[in-house]
Amino acid sequence: MSEQLTLSAEARDRAGKGASRALRREGRVPAVIYGMNEEPLSIHVEEKLLNKQLGTGHFFNSVIMVEVGGKTVRTLAKDVAFHPVTDRPLHADFLRVSEHATVTVAVPVRFENEDASPGLKKGGVLNVVRHDVELVVDAAEIPDDVVVDLKGFEIGNSIHISAVTLPKGAKAAIEDRDFTIATIVAPSALKSAEGEAAEGEGE
Repeated sequence: MSEQLTLSAEARDRAGKGASRALRREGRVPAVIYGMNEEPLSIHVEEKLLNKQLGTGHFFNSVIMVEVGGKTVRTLAKDVAFHPVTDRPLHADFLRVSEHATVTVAVPVRFENEDASPGLKKGGVLNVVRHDVELVVDAAEIPDDVVVDLKGFEIGNSIHISAVTLPKGAKAAIEDRDFTIATIVAPSALKSAEGEAAEGEGE
């Protein structure tokens, strides 16, 4: 299960671009907490701490306990805006959630048993179509990852969501189609060699 993160924050008194710029100069990132039919709460968090949590790789699929004004608010990160040049976080959005709310989160895909894939053993290449999958889960049971077992897959095979065992209690957010997570493709060297052989036969 995905770990719970804690983020200290302070309430923001002033809104607007000027106030946000001033906060960023002080190493703070403006943010907002919204949802659950409550008034949006304007806050700011320390940029260093936010970057550290973004670096965990689980920021968007972890419950984040935001501590502000002596209270702790259970949230999920919904969006972080980054500067197009410096990549510094400019603004963050957090959604309030109750402990066992049903939430939709993007969960990273992890592949295993590459040694047991005949296609990969023959030199095939794993072409990842989706690096994460949106799951509908209980907020208290968000998984760390979705494990895709590559055992038995050959060159030319596609791995669809129906072939994946999802964590208990989770279901795919996309239910109207059996979408592709990855394919095993022939290496380009193999393709070009086959093409040259075909050309030689044609002469």
